[in-house]
Amino acid sequence: VDWTEEQLAAHAEAEANAWKSSREAAYPSWQDQLDMQYWDSVNGTTTWADAIAKVKADNPKGDT
Repeated sequence: VDWTEEQLAAHAEAEANAWKSSREAAYPSWQDQLDMQYWDSVNGTTTWADAIAKVKADNPKGDT
């Protein structure tokens, strides 16, 4: 298959940004995140920050 320069550029951009979709799929729902934040404030815990850090570590940002 012969790709045009535009197609190659679009493919490269999609590859470079793949981490974004992976993170979006891995993050807890915003409702769960708010619940984690509430309970963290009540209990002095870091459940929410830990969950977000894990998603970021498991789905590192690209070099862009």
